[in-house]
Amino acid sequence: MFEKLFLLVKNNAGKAVMENPEIREKDREAVINDASSSIIEVFKGQMESGKLKDLVKYFQFPEIYKSPLTTSVVNKFANKLNRFYNIDPASALNISKSLIPPVMLDLIEQTKGEKNKEFTLSSFLSKINGNRADLSIIVNRLMLAS
Repeated sequence: MFEKLFLLVKNNAGKAVMENPEIREKDREAVINDASSSIIEVFKGQMESGKLKDLVKYFQFPEIYKSPLTTSVVNKFANKLNRFYNIDPASALNISKSLIPPVMLDLIEQTKGEKNKEFTLSSFLSKINGNRADLSIIVNRLMLAS
């Protein structure tokens, strides 16, 4: 599941990461991993703070560029770029803004697809939740209620 997210990030990482001279070649895989973990951490934080309904709504009506959820992921990833890779804050934010929104759109599309039964929103969120609970019934009810 998380490998799939990593691949989504990697597939969108072209200019932002892979071709970016500010990111050392030896750090690129780690940067992609940090982008993936930033998404997971923000989603997990949403669930832990009781905002599962908002998270489900985000996947249904993703006005991606206006969403506070996307902004949270962008900022978290930019902070990691600055802290761990010594990229100045303005550049880190630009890199993050060019990578995270397309990844989030891709993620939404992937979880909607019927061909990806193992990568549904409920299975993805259950995995983020540490498989402590099968969230499919709750997620499906929230999707119907929206």
